[in-house]
Amino acid sequence: MAFAIHPVTELDKPWVLHTVQQWGADFIVTRGRKVYPSAIEGFYAAGETGDHLGLITFEIIGDQCEVVTLDAFTRYSGIGTALLNHVRTVATARGCKRLWLITTNDNVDAMRFYQRRGFVLAAVHVNAIAESRKIKPTIREIGEYGIPLRDEVEFEMWL
Repeated sequence: MAFAIHPVTELDKPWVLHTVQQWGADFIVTRGRKVYPSAIEGFYAAGETGDHLGLITFEIIGDQCEVVTLDAFTRYSGIGTALLNHVRTVATARGCKRLWLITTNDNVDAMRFYQRRGFVLAAVHVNAIAESRKIKPTIREIGEYGIPLRDEVEFEMWL
């Protein structure tokens, strides 16, 4: 599958917002704080006809870069890897020492994906989703594979 990576511009922000809203709100919760993916930096993958194939958003604070969202609309096509590699390159060029992200305990496919790309398990924030639900009540009780959604799982990569 042929695709190219492009930076998210102001013209792309409505599409980013629409994509994120499909997850139940216009924001996500990471480590107890709201982050609005349509208001931070990102890249998207586009096919030869301009169709959107994936999105990654990220936030650089100090010498750390958090991957806030990553969504490849076609799995096993290299889109997620390409987007992640692009952010890693940007983070390194901007002097970041750590690339990290949060996923949930039910997202075993993501855990596999990140570990295969060099991320290591940094922490498990037990029962953190209960606090996240206070901020975002639309977070489901039961997640992927019928697994109760409870914990935030933190992965990191030192750059």
